[in-house]
Amino acid sequence: MSIFRKIKDTLTFKRFRNKASRLEKHIIDIREMILSHQSKLLQQNHKNPLNAYGQKCFSQTDEDGITIEILKRINLINKGVFAEFGVGKGTENNTLILKALGWQGFWIGNQKLEISYKKSKDFNYIKDYITLENITTLAQSGLKSIDKDNIDVISFDLDGNDFYLIEDLLKNNFKPKLFIVEYNAKFPPPIKWVMEYNKAHAWQEDDYFGASISSFNDLFEKNDYKLICCNSQTGSNAFFIKKEFEHLFSEVPKKIEDMYVEPRYFLHTKFGHSQSLKTINNFFI
Repeated sequence: MSIFRKIKDTLTFKRFRNKASRLEKHIIDIREMILSHQSKLLQQNHKNPLNAYGQKCFSQTDEDGITIEILKRINLINKGVFAEFGVGKGTENNTLILKALGWQGFWIGNQKLEISYKKSKDFNYIKDYITLENITTLAQSGLKSIDKDNIDVISFDLDGNDFYLIEDLLKNNFKPKLFIVEYNAKFPPPIKWVMEYNKAHAWQEDDYFGASISSFNDLFEKNDYKLICCNSQTGSNAFFIKKEFEHLFSEVPKKIEDMYVEPRYFLHTKFGHSQSLKTINNFFI
């Protein structure tokens, strides 16, 4: 093969690769437009009107908007204390929005955070592996580190022993006004299912994790909580409030079957512009 033919073939391949790359981006854009439209329809048409408030800021999908609406109704939007168990690298979770609102709080998890922060009375991160043996002690340490006695919002996303750990917190009187938990949406109501407790559990990105929404609902009902929403975009997170606030959510369906959202885990890949750590770090200065 002549040198000229090789050059021609190389240029042809590069042009093809560039066209393929552009085509892939266009397909992704079209996919996102369709998914965005579907999500809006789900929010607007779900039997639970609270889903219409869903919006993403720092949460996985639409949890932030639901959280803010709940806090507005219970008159807790401007000031409070949060705790989150399982926060990943600190760039996408359910309580970062509360830090942006100026709340105090703490996170607990076993991953190294990507964000820049300093331990203070406003915020602390405790890096540790969470088990039944240490969950209550860790929560107590978190409160002590920010000089607080009570928590207003707790969020849980550990992809495993969540049910048992939450049960232990409730037994030890950690009862915030709002509890956000990840449920295993594979199991629709009235199925009750909880994975076996395993101290060394590591999620394998399969369907063996956590507990069904019916099992969580039973646990929280026994502790005077009311299920008021399952987020419609992914069917991942359930929102439980203390029953004393139930009257503020009169439009919410009474049946758990009308609250449940089936799994829609692997959908959106982007929301607006790319995220910058500088944006998040600004909240921790």
